[in-house]
Amino acid sequence: MSKPNNTIMQLDKISRFFITGVLIFIFSFGCTKTEEPEPSTWPNSVNYEIFVRAFADGDGDGIGDFKGLTAKLDYVEDLGVQGIWLMPIHPSPSYHQYDVVDYRGIHPDYGTMEDFEHFLSEAHKRGIHVVIDLVINHSARDHPWFQAAISDTDSPYFDFYIWETEENIESLTVEYTGPDSDNVRVWNAVEGIDSYYYAYFWAGMPDLNYDNPAVRDSMYAIGKYWLEKGVDGFRLDAAKHIYPDHRAEDAHAFWEEFRGEMESVNPNVLLVGEVWASTEVVKPFLKGLPSLFNFDLGYAIMDAVQSGNGGELAHRHASILNEYESVTDQFIDATFLTNHDQNRVMSVLDDEQKARVAASILLTLPGSPYIYYGEEIGMYGSKPDPNIREPMLWTPEPDSLRSRWREPRYSTDETVRAVSVQLEDQQSLLNHYKSLISVRNEHPALTFGKIDPVKYPNEKLIVFKRTHESDSLLIIHNVSEDSVTFDFSEETSAFKTILWEQGNIQKEPNAIVISGYSSLILTQ
Repeated sequence: MSKPNNTIMQLDKISRFFITGVLIFIFSFGCTKTEEPEPSTWPNSVNYEIFVRAFADGDGDGIGDFKGLTAKLDYVEDLGVQGIWLMPIHPSPSYHQYDVVDYRGIHPDYGTMEDFEHFLSEAHKRGIHVVIDLVINHSARDHPWFQAAISDTDSPYFDFYIWETEENIESLTVEYTGPDSDNVRVWNAVEGIDSYYYAYFWAGMPDLNYDNPAVRDSMYAIGKYWLEKGVDGFRLDAAKHIYPDHRAEDAHAFWEEFRGEMESVNPNVLLVGEVWASTEVVKPFLKGLPSLFNFDLGYAIMDAVQSGNGGELAHRHASILNEYESVTDQFIDATFLTNHDQNRVMSVLDDEQKARVAASILLTLPGSPYIYYGEEIGMYGSKPDPNIREPMLWTPEPDSLRSRWREPRYSTDETVRAVSVQLEDQQSLLNHYKSLISVRNEHPALTFGKIDPVKYPNEKLIVFKRTHESDSLLIIHNVSEDSVTFDFSEETSAFKTILWEQGNIQKEPNAIVISGYSSLILTQ
């Protein structure tokens, strides 16, 4: 493959900004060290996904920004999370910013680089780590690399992308791409060029060519630039699509190489990948991406709560973790209910009691849970995507920090109680999240303990144990609307002390009656 000459490479590379005299935050993966960190230590802690545009408007222009986000860091800290995942923050022609035009910049709607650096510093002061979305599967069509490529096919940047002549393409379209894209026209024409470029997601996002060493080197340099800024890791968008599906082994090898490059700057960097696929497809990526979003589990939790049948859920999660361990025992399961690409929890379940028990399941299973902003206050949202990325509600109107990037269709003052209102109500969904996150943060079993499913004949109950050293817990969730009696057995008889409960719980001599959509944690 051809490489850019030295002059062109210099155009791509920016002098590194070195930070001196800063405090180095030392943290480690609990599963990789002989001496494990205390409960809730990041990256094993609860994390919070934020769409900056929708979160908080700090300068009054109606668009969420880093000044607003910085102003709300106390809220994030009070929630009990220790990690923030930021959706794309780079300059882009689209509102969602997954088509990047400058990988080293900050979108002007969000403020300046100084605003971002101040946010990062303030987050770290609160013990909150920051992971940014790094979109390296593709660039924007407007990116200088692509513009150079289509301006001159002899340019070294032409080989930064994937091109093919029509006679070598079986079809310009495909019948189906996958759950993460509805684009079927993957090959796209450019006037005056007799080749077509490949774009998995849409024509505005041409895929990069990772067979070209210059592309790899450019992306490694970009990742290192942000790590040297002080970010704690990356969420790797579309990690599955670095190479096409029939070249999966090349994709696995690439991410191992990427990991090595990033760890050369920060040995404890967190890399969490999006591989939207079945467990069987996901697990080989773990060697390069030690944390991967568990889509299978998210679907399983939502299905269990919606159907009222959760008897197999704990066994399902244990099976997934066993599959992962067949590849490596050094991983962190990134668990979640739904994210920015899926209909919101409240719109799927349409019932706050169901949303409570879904949250309880998520926060008591193994893994490092991710909460999508607004999930904790019961925000609604259904496709298309802008409707699941509506403004966060801080106070009832007038609300000086509320983003107005779009007029909300689902999450309004009529449908959702704002943060300030829910904080005053001890029975609110928000305080339910805070209470359970607090319990999780205090118990090593909920952070590091493996799952031991308990077989119970009533499938309305999800029952499992979590144990880590001397900390052992029995957890029971009722995913139905009916009260269910849990009878203690020899396996569970030692767990008689209620550590935490939600709902109407009645103790009997050798049983507990659990009301519908309720949860409890028992200790010995």
